[in-house]
Amino acid sequence: MPADQYAATRHAAWLGAAAITTNEVGQFLLVRPTYREDGSWVLPGGVVEHGEHPHVTCRREITEELGLDLPLSSVLAVHSFSAHHPDLQPGTHCPGEIRFVFDGGILNPDQVEAIRLPHQELSEYAFLDTRDAVQRLRPVDGQIMLTAYRARLGNTATAHLADGQHILDIPALDRHNVHVRYRPLWDSPLHREPVPERLPVRQAWAWCFIPDGRVVVVADPGPRGALPMLPGGTVESTDATPEDTLHREAAEEAQLTLIDPVRLGWVLDKTGEVYGGVGPNARLRLAARVTAIGPAAVDPAAGHPFARLLATPAQTAAVLGWGPPGARQAQLAADTARERWGLPTASPSAIEEIPAEGMQLS
Repeated sequence: MPADQYAATRHAAWLGAAAITTNEVGQFLLVRPTYREDGSWVLPGGVVEHGEHPHVTCRREITEELGLDLPLSSVLAVHSFSAHHPDLQPGTHCPGEIRFVFDGGILNPDQVEAIRLPHQELSEYAFLDTRDAVQRLRPVDGQIMLTAYRARLGNTATAHLADGQHILDIPALDRHNVHVRYRPLWDSPLHREPVPERLPVRQAWAWCFIPDGRVVVVADPGPRGALPMLPGGTVESTDATPEDTLHREAAEEAQLTLIDPVRLGWVLDKTGEVYGGVGPNARLRLAARVTAIGPAAVDPAAGHPFARLLATPAQTAAVLGWGPPGARQAQLAADTARERWGLPTASPSAIEEIPAEGMQLS
């Protein structure tokens, strides 16, 4: 076949490049284009120009759109978009698109303050929780955003998507539709001294370590996605101590058998609003060893089973959306596990699901 005829048979598609960029508590940076008639938002990024490589496009667009020069650490997702996808606006003549989604990193407060938009093209920007962010994106864009971000959080390989759906194995965070949410007390200081006698302890949860240095994360499914948390919960009147609360909740939520819980510190809740406005109280933070993980079961309070995941302490802090204070607490928990129980520092690995039948722990 002559070269020009062969070239005409090759599939042609647009190329695009975008970036997952968050603030320190894991909220997404989205921008609102002035040119979209449906009012939908987008990730920072844009169209690959002739002769341009996607990573060059992404850095150029971030500079043009945000006024920032950001390094790109990895490719989180590659997405193939069909020419006739229903999310295309009517009248758009698109031959299909290949979009690269890069990791634009975490912006510190100074970088956030330095953002400057080209107002002819973008009218505003916002940092949003994952569940709120998907509401402002076109459905397929929301799917791409979540998958790319979960690849960053879960330390998984580059995700390959076709029309918003995985074409290879689905990682645990995607399988359970896990979201990151803002927590009101994420930046409250962790007090290391004993809880004052005048303060009631209303909550106790723990970094629950298995022998390889990872911790258990539970995720409560819901109509807008599963929300991650550490095992633990509200201290009930039937619990003699907060440690009893932890043992009970860990068994109910994640079917964990724990030993040797140790208090790491406590966070002050000034109002107790979540408990009906009871006033100042302490929320206790602990670490504990897991000696057994039983088969998955229904949580009696929720009426359904929780997803059970294994992650490094650092990954856990990121999934919970706690920012730098959470990272420091994760390090404190890991140091405690190493010094008290001789557990190793967990090696970077993909977040994985605990099998439904449970796990045997050495």
